[in-house]
Amino acid sequence: MQKLIIEAGRAERHYWRDLWNYRELFAVLVRRDIAVRYKQTVIGVAWALIRPLLTMVVLTLVFSRIAGLPSDGGVPYPLLVLAGLLPWMFFAGALTEASNSLVANANLIGKVYFPRMIVPTASVVVALVDFLVSFLVLMALMLWYQFAPGWRIVFLPVFVALAFLASLGPGLLIATLNVKYRDFRYVIPFMVQFGLYISPVGFSANVIPEQWRLLYALNPMVGVIDGFRWCLLGGASPLYGPGLAVSVALTALFLWLGIRQFRKAEMSIADLV
Repeated sequence: MQKLIIEAGRAERHYWRDLWNYRELFAVLVRRDIAVRYKQTVIGVAWALIRPLLTMVVLTLVFSRIAGLPSDGGVPYPLLVLAGLLPWMFFAGALTEASNSLVANANLIGKVYFPRMIVPTASVVVALVDFLVSFLVLMALMLWYQFAPGWRIVFLPVFVALAFLASLGPGLLIATLNVKYRDFRYVIPFMVQFGLYISPVGFSANVIPEQWRLLYALNPMVGVIDGFRWCLLGGASPLYGPGLAVSVALTALFLWLGIRQFRKAEMSIADLV
């Protein structure tokens, strides 16, 4: 049986080892949240399939039919939209769930010791499961259009990991703020909605003028979305290297900042939540 030794300073020195030692709790939280999401709903898994499909239809009508924006290299516009929509929905869902996770698990946090970072990280993993389910819609649409991905698809897990980290950093940061300032639960939906408008979800980032591409890449999700399209749609959606580098750098910065702020506030979370 594993022993838990509580002594001054030990938690700080062995924090990352504790995260590994509590991996079973992490798995339990993930399984619980997945069960709640898919078992206690009317349509269950079907919602993860219907939501991106309906959103794709709306964005296609607005940006292609009404605004008349072009696709990339003759790629069917619904494919262009869905390839950008899925990573965005993953990011938005992960950010929302992670930011509310500490408050939602207040009873657990107040009763026992464990590394609190497990809670928001588990929420991001649950959002990843939603993404994997929704990915089936994209596969079906690619079959419908008889559009087969090329060799670049082997890099798709890299961009999934990048999306995971891009959502985890801000999620940790906002989760700590949400514990102390409950007003953030009203701010988060606005941030997510605003982020949808300034991200290349319903259109290709290639429509942005060249002189503004690097500035536009200050939104970390621009590089992630471009990477998804490059992996799935091939050379028709070329990858903008400088923008990707900026997205990776900002993702690393927000991840470092989120972990740093979370660790600073972790000792008081149980008292505030």
